[in-house]
Amino acid sequence: MKYLIASDIHGSAYYAKAVAELLAKENADMLILLGDIYNHGPRNPLPKEYAPLEVAKILNGLKEKMIVIKGNCDSEVDTYISEFDFLPHIMLVDGGKKIFLTHGHVYNEDNMPKTAVDALIYGHFHTGMIKRNGETLIANPGSTSLPKDNLGGSYIVLENGVITLKKLDGSAVSSEKI
Repeated sequence: MKYLIASDIHGSAYYAKAVAELLAKENADMLILLGDIYNHGPRNPLPKEYAPLEVAKILNGLKEKMIVIKGNCDSEVDTYISEFDFLPHIMLVDGGKKIFLTHGHVYNEDNMPKTAVDALIYGHFHTGMIKRNGETLIANPGSTSLPKDNLGGSYIVLENGVITLKKLDGSAVSSEKI
């Protein structure tokens, strides 16, 4: 199975459309969003084409192929415009490897989950990266709409136990096997 993993759309219809297009372009089986879907948050600027209701329309159209994890900027009122659930975190098994996916405001490389995992993938920090923390592979897809690094908007592809960090233009930045 091929997963496209993105995070921190923060209400940008422009980047929600980009994620939908990437799902098709990557021919991914499933989209996993790591939170902060609609609201921009009090410390962030308004992203390009800020339109949470438009983001809801776009994402509701993908609900059959999508899992959404709740971020720190996601609230109960967001569920009223969503035809999908917001989960606290998920565990995937890919190629026999356990992968913990979360938003990142609770669990991250500085506060690992208590469950033993082979990989931890989280958003929240708006910085794309893949690195090792001992035996655990740590990855962050960055932010599609409000990146806080020189990488620009980015996302992750997970397929056959390999995590690949990509720019929004589809070019690979780095890749590592779990």
